[in-house]
Amino acid sequence: MDIALAIEALVPGAQYGGSVTANTQEVFDALRWEDERPKPAWGDLLAAPFGKIQPADVDAERDRRIDAGVVFQGVHFQSRATDRENIAGAAQLGFMAMVAGAQAGDLRWSSPDQDFAWIASDNSLVPMDAPTVVAFGKAAAERKQALIFAGRQLKDMAQIPADFTDDKWWP
Repeated sequence: MDIALAIEALVPGAQYGGSVTANTQEVFDALRWEDERPKPAWGDLLAAPFGKIQPADVDAERDRRIDAGVVFQGVHFQSRATDRENIAGAAQLGFMAMVAGAQAGDLRWSSPDQDFAWIASDNSLVPMDAPTVVAFGKAAAERKQALIFAGRQLKDMAQIPADFTDDKWWP
């Protein structure tokens, strides 16, 4: 829960002192209430329509992480929707090339005229043989699936934790 948003929903423009960054009941209890209107109770904050973290908030964080990139063999690659489509397509081509006989180490599996390479997030070219491209596609799909299931676990909790964007909740 975002305490500042919950207070604003219940007591617009409320005057108080102290930090609510930790978003815990302890910090809320310790606030110096300076407003002439009464300080809301903790239970009121939990029920506030704008103070409670919604499943859509988790979905947005999940999607942000899905689009933030994937690390494969120690290299960071982009993973926006079009990137994921391109990765999946390349993995299919790599698999077809393997079925047709492409061997590990053969960088010309896609074209006899040039080595196959994928562009990393830092714009460097990363050479890949067909089995590596297939593994890359698998890793990208597994990363997305892991993030989807991590988001599901958060949304299945009785109350979504205030720090749901913290890395500790995500793979």
